[in-house]
Amino acid sequence: MITAETNKPRRFSMLLGALACLTALWGCSERSAPSASIEVAAKGIHGAAISDDGKFSSIGSIHHGGSLWRNSDGERLFNWNHKQDDFTTIVTSDFSPDHQWAITSDPHTMVLWNMSDGSAFRFWTAPGEVLSTALSENGNFALLGLGDHTAVVFDIKRGGIKRTFTHKNRVRSVDLSNDGRYAITGSEDYTAALWDMASGKKIFDMPHDDDVQLVALSPDGSLALSAAKYDSAKIWDTQTQKVIGSVPLAAEKLRRGLRFTAAKFSADNQYLITGRPDQTVQLWNARKLKLLKTWKLPKRSAWKPTSSAAIAVAFGPTNGQYVAVASNGFIHRLSR
Repeated sequence: MITAETNKPRRFSMLLGALACLTALWGCSERSAPSASIEVAAKGIHGAAISDDGKFSSIGSIHHGGSLWRNSDGERLFNWNHKQDDFTTIVTSDFSPDHQWAITSDPHTMVLWNMSDGSAFRFWTAPGEVLSTALSENGNFALLGLGDHTAVVFDIKRGGIKRTFTHKNRVRSVDLSNDGRYAITGSEDYTAALWDMASGKKIFDMPHDDDVQLVALSPDGSLALSAAKYDSAKIWDTQTQKVIGSVPLAAEKLRRGLRFTAAKFSADNQYLITGRPDQTVQLWNARKLKLLKTWKLPKRSAWKPTSSAAIAVAFGPTNGQYVAVASNGFIHRLSR
């Protein structure tokens, strides 16, 4: 039996004093510190997602399983584990665009959750090793990136595979437009692919020179991001199939092995927020690919050789506010 347990507010850390010191240290490098940080995992996080309105985060803690958090005050609302009295290894999750549903997945099982009361609506065995998930409007279906070289459209409420999109290697990242018309998949076969959801046909491929590890669609499906390991991150127009601009990542390959680990477009398609594995979150003008703002996420210990990847990013509920989840166990609120 799957249960969502309501939890008392968990102790969270507001690191304002420490962040003020870090802000002073980073002032010369034009990297801002978070305005507030909330501890949501004692050691670290396997996977995370932030709702499109920036209000909630789904956290897959390494030691404490799955949970839903409210970002405004750091309250843990529910424990989201796939088995009662067991901590599930949540590797990927997503929220529906209408903020009514959420999906969590370990490598082999999936659960659809009702956001209104935190209850488990459906439990399914996955059709393959799950590497990435995207949930549709109303939680009607989920796009799953799988280790068997496919992405599938899965009816998460009634069960069954409705579409199968084929690559030549593992599908590491997937995303959907808000209206469910388009799907994007990123694969270790060095391509990102745009698909028509109604017909199941591929619209076109975007080639890269390395594994495509991250893809994202703007809410209306007009813009796409595909980012490859140590190659480049490209923003392209899905209608003209032309690249608007790219961020070269290979130039820093030897220095730090740079890549993008999270990305999300704004609701109006004007901005893009991205996360990197080196504690960096960046805000871009999506149409001009102009860098507008950079934040540096803090380490858990400033004096130890540790880091924190930004594994989920989103635009906040108010203008000029943003949210990032770091792999070292914190939700960060960011301000422009």
